[in-house]
Amino acid sequence: MNYFQIFGLNVQFEIDTAKLAEIFQALQKTVHPDRFAHASSQQQLLAVQKSAMINDAYQTLKNPLKRAEHLITLRGIDMPSEQASFGDTRFLMRQMELREMLEEVSMADDTDAALLSVNQVIDTEYNSLFINLQRLLATNSEQSNTLACDDLRKLKFYQKLHVELDRLEDKLFDAD
Repeated sequence: MNYFQIFGLNVQFEIDTAKLAEIFQALQKTVHPDRFAHASSQQQLLAVQKSAMINDAYQTLKNPLKRAEHLITLRGIDMPSEQASFGDTRFLMRQMELREMLEEVSMADDTDAALLSVNQVIDTEYNSLFINLQRLLATNSEQSNTLACDDLRKLKFYQKLHVELDRLEDKLFDAD
């Protein structure tokens, strides 16, 4: 299913998220359960299914990484699972270094400064990869789509690191 078509958007990574939200609201109104209160049970079920589909499409398109994955899939590139091994050993080594940095935060003399430092490193590297992902998706060749797939998998690692950093921050500040 092409989620871009549901919203009448061009099939491309760059989208107007305000327009997306506006179209989402309009589409949801057309299938709202109140509009089908006196309809047959089959029509009510269909409205619920359409509403769920519209919601799934919206949740996918509003999230940049999910939108990129959907776009790559529409282009016929099979996304390897996140558990599939990477051939990029430099990236794997960098991930180990970043995980070590996370572990060292709780032992730092100034945990606030250590948290800020790790956050800045993760943000900088994430943003650099994200910009490259945008460039690759705009190119839309077989090679650029395959490379975009690799960048997307890397971005998901950074996203997980951010979640771990947030948890660590909560744990450290709850302990105070």
